[in-house]
Amino acid sequence: MPSFCAVFGCSNRHDRENDRSYYRLPKVITHQGEQTKKLSQDRREKWLSNIARDDLKPSSYDNLRICSDHFIKKPADLYDQLNPDWAPTVKMGHIRTFMSPSPSKSRYNRSLNRSVRKQHTAAAMSLLELRCSTPELESEDVDVGVMESGTSTQTDIDKNLLTAIESELQVLQKENREMKAMLEEKKLDESFFRNDSAKVKYYTGLPDFTVLQALYHYVEPDITLTHKSALNKFQKLIIVLMKLRLNTSNLDLAIRFGVSDSTVSRVFQSVIDVLSVALRPLIHWPDRESLKKTMPMSFRTHFGTKVSVIIDCFEVFMERPSNLKARAETWSNYKHSHTAKYLIGIAPQGVISFISNGYGGRASDKTITENSGILDKLVPGDLILADRGFDIQESVGTMCAQVYIPAFTKGKAQLGALDVEKTRRIANSRIHVERVIGLVRQKYQILSSKVPHDYLQTDEDKTLALDKIVHVCCALTNMCNSVVPFN
Repeated sequence: MPSFCAVFGCSNRHDRENDRSYYRLPKVITHQGEQTKKLSQDRREKWLSNIARDDLKPSSYDNLRICSDHFIKKPADLYDQLNPDWAPTVKMGHIRTFMSPSPSKSRYNRSLNRSVRKQHTAAAMSLLELRCSTPELESEDVDVGVMESGTSTQTDIDKNLLTAIESELQVLQKENREMKAMLEEKKLDESFFRNDSAKVKYYTGLPDFTVLQALYHYVEPDITLTHKSALNKFQKLIIVLMKLRLNTSNLDLAIRFGVSDSTVSRVFQSVIDVLSVALRPLIHWPDRESLKKTMPMSFRTHFGTKVSVIIDCFEVFMERPSNLKARAETWSNYKHSHTAKYLIGIAPQGVISFISNGYGGRASDKTITENSGILDKLVPGDLILADRGFDIQESVGTMCAQVYIPAFTKGKAQLGALDVEKTRRIANSRIHVERVIGLVRQKYQILSSKVPHDYLQTDEDKTLALDKIVHVCCALTNMCNSVVPFN
């Protein structure tokens, strides 16, 4: 059954004018005390008085409705008696004249303003009693005069209270400045790293702020920044370096920089792409003249100036692939786990001069060497130092170069004197590549942990994200001091 508005002359009905609200006649509340009962009874009578219809019978009060057209906004709360919407007063439709709702609304707003001002004054006085070092103010010392003039209210505060408020304001401003200074000290921006090499080494792996700043200025033009970015370019670079250096989780970085973990993931992917391209020239194969000029004395003594590179392979642990073929290709019998395998080459002075793309842990050292492209960089007369697993004499021989590996005892009771001495010299020189591999892993711990499947996805150039990470870590290591002494 449709509901009709009970106001005389109003034809609104619930099933037709459904964009309006329809309110019941307020009931008398009898279970909340006498005061509430009397107030609710007065309000019910006020509604019936304003409706002013003699044909309404008490038996029909339960079905009586008033539409929202007869209120300024909506029916006010029971205890808000001064509100003009405490009872319907708009468009009541009978000859009796009602006071315009505007003056009633104005009076109501003025009353609210007076209440708010009194509350603010009381709060200020309470604050002063708790925080001010001045003697406690007596109630007689405060002269608060409230004078109503039209629709505005004026509050006079004496000189003592104003002075106390000013002193409290100065205290709060000082605390605010101190808090801002503390936040600036904790903010991971350029000022946080400036003149503090210990912080730079710990968070980025680079030797000092000068090198970090040079790296930033070199890659800064290629780091994208939009008007919606919550991070500046320097902070984006620091996020990537911290991820590589400490293998920090995305959530941890998000909390440190005040962004979401998805933002950290996007920043890492975009900036690692920039670094992999920008830092590629840092992994450089030196020419023969440069090698001769920088050849350490230990190499000159044992091998002359012919050594061009020392090679070895290292493996990065990965999560177990779901694809059966991928599981077979990445399983390493040496590490007893699923790994990605990389061929690394260092120049005699300790600089990384070659790093291959990743291969499955099942691939042999010989297979990786012959397919990585390192043989194409050799020139006739070059000498390579390698471990026993690199059975590449024939492949290197096609480039008119040589490879020295430790001697085997296979088929012999023991090594001869010459073989022992040769093996000792090779081992003493080849140990440097293992030191460099250990340095890269220690400096950038992301290579020492088990990488997730996300880093094994390829981009448009069919380059693994893990390959980019390994290349960037090696390039950043080249920006640090060498582990091989010249003398």
